[in-house]
Amino acid sequence: MSEVIAELPSYIRPCGHGSWRVSVWVQPGAKNEGITGEYQDSVRVRINAPAVDNKANKALAAFVATRLGLKKRNISIASGHSNRKKVLLVESDVEPRWDGIIPASA
Repeated sequence: MSEVIAELPSYIRPCGHGSWRVSVWVQPGAKNEGITGEYQDSVRVRINAPAVDNKANKALAAFVATRLGLKKRNISIASGHSNRKKVLLVESDVEPRWDGIIPASA
Protein backbone atom coordinates (compact mmCIF):
# COMPACT_ATOMS: atom_id res chain seq x y z
CA MET A 1 0.00 0.00 0.00
CA SER A 2 1.34 3.44 -0.85
CA GLU A 3 1.86 6.07 1.79
CA VAL A 4 -0.63 8.91 2.13
CA ILE A 5 0.65 12.21 0.78
CA ALA A 6 -0.16 15.06 3.16
CA GLU A 7 -0.21 17.82 0.56
CA LEU A 8 -0.55 17.26 -3.18
CA PRO A 9 1.71 19.16 -5.58
CA SER A 10 0.20 22.17 -7.37
CA TYR A 11 -0.15 20.22 -10.62
CA ILE A 12 -2.72 17.86 -9.00
CA ARG A 13 -6.03 19.59 -8.26
CA PRO A 14 -9.25 18.04 -6.93
CA CYS A 15 -12.29 18.95 -9.02
CA GLY A 16 -15.22 17.25 -7.31
CA HIS A 17 -15.86 13.94 -5.64
CA GLY A 18 -13.67 11.28 -7.22
CA SER A 19 -12.17 13.64 -9.84
CA TRP A 20 -8.80 15.34 -10.14
CA ARG A 21 -7.06 17.41 -12.81
CA VAL A 22 -3.38 16.73 -13.40
CA SER A 23 -1.21 19.12 -15.43
CA VAL A 24 1.32 17.22 -17.53
CA TRP A 25 4.18 18.31 -19.79
CA VAL A 26 4.77 15.48 -22.32
CA GLN A 27 7.90 14.57 -24.24
CA PRO A 28 6.73 12.15 -26.96
CA GLY A 29 9.14 9.93 -28.89
CA ALA A 30 11.51 9.61 -25.93
CA LYS A 31 14.01 6.78 -25.71
CA ASN A 32 13.03 5.98 -22.10
CA GLU A 33 9.61 6.41 -20.50
CA GLY A 34 9.27 7.91 -17.07
CA ILE A 35 8.58 10.81 -14.75
CA THR A 36 11.48 13.23 -15.08
CA GLY A 37 10.58 16.12 -12.79
CA GLU A 38 8.45 19.24 -12.88
CA TYR A 39 8.24 21.88 -15.60
CA GLN A 40 6.00 24.95 -15.86
CA ASP A 41 3.81 23.87 -12.93
CA SER A 42 3.31 20.43 -14.51
CA VAL A 43 4.76 16.98 -14.01
CA ARG A 44 7.11 16.14 -16.89
CA VAL A 45 6.53 12.74 -18.51
CA ARG A 46 8.55 11.03 -21.24
CA ILE A 47 6.61 8.68 -23.53
CA ASN A 48 8.06 6.33 -26.18
CA ALA A 49 5.14 6.76 -28.58
CA PRO A 50 5.44 9.37 -31.34
CA ALA A 51 3.15 12.39 -31.51
CA VAL A 52 1.35 10.97 -34.55
CA ASP A 53 -2.26 9.78 -34.92
CA ASN A 54 -3.03 10.26 -31.21
CA LYS A 55 -0.47 7.57 -30.28
CA ALA A 56 1.30 9.71 -27.67
CA ASN A 57 -1.99 10.70 -26.02
CA LYS A 58 -3.09 7.08 -25.72
CA ALA A 59 0.33 6.04 -24.41
CA LEU A 60 0.30 8.91 -21.90
CA ALA A 61 -3.11 7.89 -20.53
CA ALA A 62 -1.99 4.26 -20.23
CA PHE A 63 1.31 5.23 -18.58
CA VAL A 64 -0.31 7.54 -16.01
CA ALA A 65 -3.06 5.01 -15.27
CA THR A 66 -0.46 2.34 -14.54
CA ARG A 67 1.57 4.67 -12.32
CA LEU A 68 -1.57 5.66 -10.37
CA GLY A 69 -2.78 2.06 -9.98
CA LEU A 70 -5.88 2.70 -12.12
CA LYS A 71 -7.33 1.47 -15.39
CA LYS A 72 -6.90 3.38 -18.68
CA ARG A 73 -10.61 4.22 -18.70
CA ASN A 74 -10.09 6.30 -15.53
CA ILE A 75 -7.81 8.75 -17.38
CA SER A 76 -8.88 11.15 -20.13
CA ILE A 77 -7.35 14.23 -21.70
CA ALA A 78 -9.36 17.28 -20.68
CA SER A 79 -7.31 19.80 -22.68
CA GLY A 80 -4.16 20.05 -24.78
CA HIS A 81 -4.83 17.20 -27.21
CA SER A 82 -2.29 18.55 -29.71
CA ASN A 83 0.04 20.34 -27.26
CA ARG A 84 2.88 19.17 -25.04
CA LYS A 85 1.15 20.72 -22.03
CA LYS A 86 -1.97 18.73 -21.23
CA VAL A 87 -4.52 18.51 -18.46
CA LEU A 88 -5.59 14.98 -17.60
CA LEU A 89 -8.88 14.19 -15.89
CA VAL A 90 -8.50 11.37 -13.37
CA GLU A 91 -11.76 9.81 -12.20
CA SER A 92 -11.84 7.11 -9.56
CA ASP A 93 -13.90 5.98 -6.58
CA VAL A 94 -10.68 5.44 -4.63
CA GLU A 95 -7.79 7.84 -4.06
CA PRO A 96 -5.09 7.17 -6.69
CA ARG A 97 -1.51 6.36 -5.69
CA TRP A 98 -0.21 9.88 -6.28
CA ASP A 99 3.33 8.91 -5.34
CA GLY A 100 3.46 7.12 -8.71
CA ILE A 101 3.57 10.43 -10.58
CA ILE A 102 5.36 12.64 -8.07
CA PRO A 103 9.04 12.98 -9.03
CA ALA A 104 11.52 11.70 -6.46
CA SER A 105 13.02 15.17 -6.13
CA ALA A 106 9.65 16.72 -5.15
